[in-house]
Amino acid sequence: MKLSTPRWWYVKSGGPSPVTRALLTPLSWVWAAATARRIAKGPGSEIGARVICVGNVTVGGAGKTPIVRELLLTLSQRGLQAHGLARGHGGKDKGPTRVDSARHTALDVGDEPLMLAQDFPMWIARDRVAGARAASAAGAQAIVMDDGHQNPDVRKALSLIVVDGETRNDEWPFGDGKVFPAGPMREPLKVGLARADAVVLLLPADLPAADPALLALFGQTPVLIARLEPVGRPPQGPQLGFAGIGKPWKVERALLAAGCKLVDFAPFPDHGVYDEGTLKMLADRAALFDAGLVTTEKDWVRLSPAWRAKVTPWPVRARFEDEAALAAVLTKAGL
Repeated sequence: MKLSTPRWWYVKSGGPSPVTRALLTPLSWVWAAATARRIAKGPGSEIGARVICVGNVTVGGAGKTPIVRELLLTLSQRGLQAHGLARGHGGKDKGPTRVDSARHTALDVGDEPLMLAQDFPMWIARDRVAGARAASAAGAQAIVMDDGHQNPDVRKALSLIVVDGETRNDEWPFGDGKVFPAGPMREPLKVGLARADAVVLLLPADLPAADPALLALFGQTPVLIARLEPVGRPPQGPQLGFAGIGKPWKVERALLAAGCKLVDFAPFPDHGVYDEGTLKMLADRAALFDAGLVTTEKDWVRLSPAWRAKVTPWPVRARFEDEAALAAVLTKAGL
């Protein structure tokens, strides 16, 4: 059973009672200590190709996958043979396996690799070293690794931390800074920043600028601003939206900001499997309002072909505001 991301993780105040927080704090110490031991193993194995790690310091929902897609596109435009590498979360295949979007399903290789494989060479592997070496042997000159900032097994030419830059009201990408499970952090922010070459601050299309207080937290670490932009307009007419991603409430907010006429919205756990009963329930609910069904591209690839025909995907893309700054970071890393 998959659990939804606690929204209280991402607020500066509120959330569970002080007693609950106190009970979770020792577990946070254990998590942080285990992460630190894993990272201390060393610089990792050399791979024939240059590896860019697109990671984060929080538990899901930062927007890594759109950044991976944009980096693969950018590297390809720079004349490099670029491949993607992911763990394949949610899939049963342990890899190393090159994803075939015509043959594999999300149950085989995970939703994000299946989505990215529609446009780029994509690999999944539980063993990141084996996966990176397989991609290199297949001709990859550059490998964009989705997640792995806390995994030292592969030596990285470039380490990027993706941060959700959306700050509204009391919402904050790091909450009150507590480590999992008391908060969203995989490790303390300063510890993660110490191993990063740059921060990618991902902002929604409708947010005018990054919060100066947030920028100040990154100190001397270079910051690249990227925008998460919809590809085209959402479907017309009344719609019932649903999403199973790290922060599903952001999809609802983005659909409304783009002018979608949402009659209702249903959140689900990240990478969750949509069974027939759940989808039938959503369809019945939509029918009450004479509405269509809309979801994210990542959720859409998890659906069966029959249900894909009944649901409209709403894709988004990340765009770097300063392409010259991105180019300078890539060039410095030998890419």
